[in-house]
Amino acid sequence: TVTCGELRAAQIGKTVVLNGWVHRKRDHGGITFVNVRDRYGITQVVVDVDSAQELLDIANELRMEYCISIRGMVRPRPDTMVNPSMPTGEIEVKAENIQILSRCTSLPFMIDEYTDAKEDMRLKAENIQILSRCTSLPFMIDEYTDAKEDMRLTYRYLDLRSSSMQRKIRLRHEAAFAVREFLVGKGFYEIETPTFIRSTPEGARDYLVPSRLYPGKFYALPQSPQLYKQLLMISGFDKYFQLARCYRDEDSRGDRQPEFTQIDIEMSFVTRDDVLSLVEGMMGHLFKKTLGIELPKQFVRLSYDDAMNRFGTDKPDLRFALELVDFVPFVDDHCSFQAFHSAIKEGGAVKALLVPNKADYSRRQLEELDAKTKVYKAHGLAWMKVSQSNRLEGGISKFFSEHSRIIEGLGASPGDLILIVADGKKNIACSALGAVRSQLGKDLGLCDPDVFAFAWIIDFPLFEWNEEENRWEAAHHMFTMPQKQYHETLEADPGSVKGDLYDLVLNGYEVASGSIRIHDPELQKRIFRIVGLSDKEAQEKFGFLLEAFKYGPPPHGGIAPGFDRLVMVMAGETSIKEVIAFPKNSFAISPMDQCPSEVDERQLKELHIRIVD
Repeated sequence: TVTCGELRAAQIGKTVVLNGWVHRKRDHGGITFVNVRDRYGITQVVVDVDSAQELLDIANELRMEYCISIRGMVRPRPDTMVNPSMPTGEIEVKAENIQILSRCTSLPFMIDEYTDAKEDMRLKAENIQILSRCTSLPFMIDEYTDAKEDMRLTYRYLDLRSSSMQRKIRLRHEAAFAVREFLVGKGFYEIETPTFIRSTPEGARDYLVPSRLYPGKFYALPQSPQLYKQLLMISGFDKYFQLARCYRDEDSRGDRQPEFTQIDIEMSFVTRDDVLSLVEGMMGHLFKKTLGIELPKQFVRLSYDDAMNRFGTDKPDLRFALELVDFVPFVDDHCSFQAFHSAIKEGGAVKALLVPNKADYSRRQLEELDAKTKVYKAHGLAWMKVSQSNRLEGGISKFFSEHSRIIEGLGASPGDLILIVADGKKNIACSALGAVRSQLGKDLGLCDPDVFAFAWIIDFPLFEWNEEENRWEAAHHMFTMPQKQYHETLEADPGSVKGDLYDLVLNGYEVASGSIRIHDPELQKRIFRIVGLSDKEAQEKFGFLLEAFKYGPPPHGGIAPGFDRLVMVMAGETSIKEVIAFPKNSFAISPMDQCPSEVDERQLKELHIRIVD
């Protein structure tokens, strides 16, 4: 009749029925206290010492995670037992009847060849003699658990009982509802696109689905509804969205899942500013509705080049102010450090980071930061410290003769630490020092978990050079509109072309990516050619799109916020597994049901597939 989270003093004297799980049980001199939990909260149930013997026997039998039903009367707690930290802390339920709906089998200790249980505990359980297949609760179900990830995922249905996971899954539900509420209010239609599509393996690998009816042919699961939402614009549905399930067969990565959800949005007759304004409004509604947080009406905008120069990444965490500084002006006749001169001569960069009051960093701490730069193929991290006498000391300071010019130029003070990365490739120098900046933000406690710092990154390069394959490829995808000023010179210098692209970043994570799309078939063919697709290949793979472009396509653009990652940041987590009910582990495996799994020979035969070792 009520949930375990709703009873208050106003219900005192009322007879109620509660269903839930035994969260905790305490015996005090014949009185039994049972905390009963469901997804709404916890209520304290009391079995008084003068209760009927049958009720006392049942209370005595109760164990953690038994699923039970209780009928009883709501009464006030004694003044000494009121718990202000609990929403139901003013009341308790005096049990009149308890029904055990199902039991959770557990043991006083693990039954194995050897045990570290004390002798009196062993004697109490001496009738248990078989070395076991008997199940014990794999971990404590509490607000938080220290159980390892694979254990949690193996017993995910138990992990989801914890109040922490219940809260995060509820947040995900509320976020999805808020998104739908906002977009429908703006005139959008929610339209489902196919999940069996044609394979177009230009980006990540597709998941393939064999066709039984057409032997040797395959469907693919969508990496994105990109082409279908563009076709919907041609169809006249000028405002489309869906919470789309997408699939990418990628190598193991901790922050990725083989299946994920994105808020897929597309609009006709829009410019970049229209899309950005819509998403700012949607995020404002979402955060206000779910977290009670007011966001700025407009988010910071940074060009890609500006973000790389100032923060060393195209997804900067703007919750703290450490910024990269150009150190090239100090690499002159007064600097004898040849690595810096070489980087400049090769057309690269020398970037510095001033870390206030951290001249006390140890050699070990500096080596850990140096290791961060090696991930980006940088040669290493150089450093100097500003002494109390306002001189440079340690590290590479001996290679500089004009200390005061550097200290004044960087705005440094005694006790500060200067970190420097140089490389013949500017992007490597910026990215490597950017990784150091991100690590310092965490190490120094600069990332306030209660702050949500959004920023738009715009003016991305449209193409990037693939050194391994010796060709240009799309930086995002091949359907992005080049900015108008580059239309005449696309083929002459692809590396300089900026796309009408935009990413939304939040606290150091990319949470959305989008663009204005190409709607001219001839311009689309030119892009295909630049990335190495012949007209014949383009026709084979994307002929249906090029055909549709012949029939009056509107200008259109869109964006796709990653729903899992967005909710992860909102929940204050660092892994998207924490906000997905049944995620895969970092190796794309489900420890709970052991998928992917083998299938029997009959299924393979029906699909005309043979497994070759």
